[in-house]
Amino acid sequence: MIKKRLGLDIDGTVTDPNTFIPYLNQHFNKTLTLDDLTEYDLTTVLNITEDQFWEWMGKHEGLIYEQAELAAHAEPTLHEWTKHHDLIYITARRNHLADITEKWFHSKSVPFDYIELVGKHDKLDAVRKHNLDIFFEDKHDNAVAIAEEFSIPVILMDTPYNRLPSPKNVIRAYNWVEAKEWVNNWIKETT
Repeated sequence: MIKKRLGLDIDGTVTDPNTFIPYLNQHFNKTLTLDDLTEYDLTTVLNITEDQFWEWMGKHEGLIYEQAELAAHAEPTLHEWTKHHDLIYITARRNHLADITEKWFHSKSVPFDYIELVGKHDKLDAVRKHNLDIFFEDKHDNAVAIAEEFSIPVILMDTPYNRLPSPKNVIRAYNWVEAKEWVNNWIKETT
């Protein structure tokens, strides 16, 4: 088997996409569910400015990331893959969250070979730098940009906020069981 370089987003992909909802509901006095998040941009859903959103994130993101739960079935899948492949996490998280992020990986026993905090949603430079064979993402425009720029498969973990049409090498997975099955078949076909 040829070792593959798997690139993975963290938030909403490896972590449960519901992670932010209790905090949003508490701090913005809402009763949101994941189904209410039909856009990635939370300022629209919350009816707040971008400045207000980032002020809130600055106060709460560390705690949210520390307490984030894994997406169902992600952990055993990642443990299986780490035996034969490189797991490279590329996240939009900002650099001041590096310690919190690494502690979370250890506390949740999530295997990793490398974690890069790019501090922005555009991950193309990081994908290029790490020469990835496949990527996992929840943000629709990131998934499409990566798939088109590098002609690699991108697994788009389904959420209400990413249901726009996608090119054929963006593969929608409704859960980690589906993602694992697709990727394991792809690995067999490409080795």
